[in-house]
Amino acid sequence: MRLTRVTLFLLVLIIGFGFYRLAVYLLDDVDAQTFQATEEVMVDTATVLAGVVEEKIANGASKPDVQSLRQVFDHAQRHQIEAKIYNHTKTNLGINTYITDSTGLVIFDSDEGKREGRNMADFNDIARTLAGRYGARSSREDENDPNSSVLFVASPIRSGDNIIGVLTVYKPQADVRTFITGRRRDILTATLLIGGGIILLVVAVFVWVFQPLGKLTNYAQAISRGERRPLPNLGKGKEVNTLGKALRDMRETLEGRDYVKNYISTLTHELKSPLAAIRGAAELLEEDMPAKQRHRFLDNIRRETSRSESLVRDLVQLSELEGQSHLENHRPFNLTELCHEIADEAGPRLAVKGLQLEFSSDEDINLTGDAMVIKLAIKNLLENAISFSPDKGTINLTLESKDKKSVISLKDEGPGAPDYALERAFEHFYSLPRPGSDRKGTGLGLPLVYEAAKLHGGTAELKNLPERGCVASIHLPL
Repeated sequence: MRLTRVTLFLLVLIIGFGFYRLAVYLLDDVDAQTFQATEEVMVDTATVLAGVVEEKIANGASKPDVQSLRQVFDHAQRHQIEAKIYNHTKTNLGINTYITDSTGLVIFDSDEGKREGRNMADFNDIARTLAGRYGARSSREDENDPNSSVLFVASPIRSGDNIIGVLTVYKPQADVRTFITGRRRDILTATLLIGGGIILLVVAVFVWVFQPLGKLTNYAQAISRGERRPLPNLGKGKEVNTLGKALRDMRETLEGRDYVKNYISTLTHELKSPLAAIRGAAELLEEDMPAKQRHRFLDNIRRETSRSESLVRDLVQLSELEGQSHLENHRPFNLTELCHEIADEAGPRLAVKGLQLEFSSDEDINLTGDAMVIKLAIKNLLENAISFSPDKGTINLTLESKDKKSVISLKDEGPGAPDYALERAFEHFYSLPRPGSDRKGTGLGLPLVYEAAKLHGGTAELKNLPERGCVASIHLPL
């Protein structure tokens, strides 16, 4: 998934850079194309006006006659203009002209005669035109104001084959900037909308597809590690949710098959001994024997029957826990009250061996989870402690909060467990003989405790005490 994220990031970066370059090109091109179009119209205008002036010139004249052109501009400037050009309304004449003689001296300026009497032979529009070339320039009226630029386009005035003057048409760039600004705004808006749409599409694909796939990957990896996790929230994407449910169903199916196979095999093996003992005792009871011996065989049948029942009962409880991919009953409950309840219910069982149960809690602790599952786990630890405790001994049940966890501990005064047994304590069907006899438990109590803690996001531990006895504990997140 890291490669996918890097690829998506690079894709967004490339798209963003591409649209940036496109926007720069289009914005620069708007200026160039607009001024080119304006210059073309000004060339036509200058040529037409030069033709008007030439018409009034007699062959052999040394300078143009500007009187008729002066009248034309005087009339034009008195006209009222209200032209709607796209989103811009034009209300005044935006073009002017000046005429020079063959030396570059201005003899007419339609802009209130501002340039009349000024020699402009050094400016490109005049100098190049008098030299027989195309003359044009762009100059600022105020060098400190970039918005004061004016476009100048010139056309020669001829008398016969001689150039006797120059007619220059000029127009402020500010008149054209209105259209450029509007086009720039349209280009920027379109570019940002398209680019933003593509980037949003990439982000949406990441959120709707790749992010849920990342969650599914983590879910699958957690399953591989043996963790119990519910199917993560994958959003509302139909395809991803279908994939997630298919993965969950496949997992449950495969786990179910392996679970049934392993448990049937193990249960069959574990039931062989008690069933063989029951069968042997039943066969011997058919023979004629003293009453005392008959009672011994009957006790053996009852004991093995009880062990078989405990094995099946514990196996059913454990299978119910192991069959849950996540905690199904999730509610708040008071752990301190639950421990008091367990201690009260254990009274008769403790009395058989004359044991005392001392319960201590440093505070009132509340948890969120399945109270019945936690109760079953604590009862199994207590049953284990009772089995390994000497007669008239003491069992300590303590409840405390430590490092943002609640810790339930049960300490007994039994012989403790060998180191090799501590490593295998939570394995299925692994059990040690009870003190003073060769009888074993079902080997399912501690695995049940482990599964209960795991479902609640906690852990279970078993270790020997320094002097004697064991301490079994459950650590649950608060």
